[in-house]
Amino acid sequence: MEFVNLNIRIDKWLWMVRVFKTRSLATEACNAGKVKMNGNNVKPSKDVKTNEIYNIKIGQLDKTVQVIDTPKNRVGAALVPQFYTDLTPPEEYERVKMLNLSFEHRDHGDGRPTKRDRRQIEYLKEMYR
Repeated sequence: MEFVNLNIRIDKWLWMVRVFKTRSLATEACNAGKVKMNGNNVKPSKDVKTNEIYNIKIGQLDKTVQVIDTPKNRVGAALVPQFYTDLTPPEEYERVKMLNLSFEHRDHGDGRPTKRDRRQIEYLKEMYR
């Protein structure tokens, strides 16, 4: 893979290295103040430079990344580590994982619980309080 040091906008870079699924989502995140550098909000038009550190809020996750290089095009998931270093502490990923576990979950397609299922769920909830 050839590394190219181009002037690329932050919204485009975030999309190219697969932090966001679409460029418009990356732009919206920048405009909403979810992308920061040194504690300051970053506009979508800011050029990315090597070794800059960005804090990105994606849902409940506060991700910290350091820019290594800028790709020429959008890269595959396997090539992402060549373009940024993930500085997010493992505790942050654990925190988000625990937040997701605290909600009730039913598999897609199971439908609504029956009256009997609901009573069993309520019984289990009472036991673990």
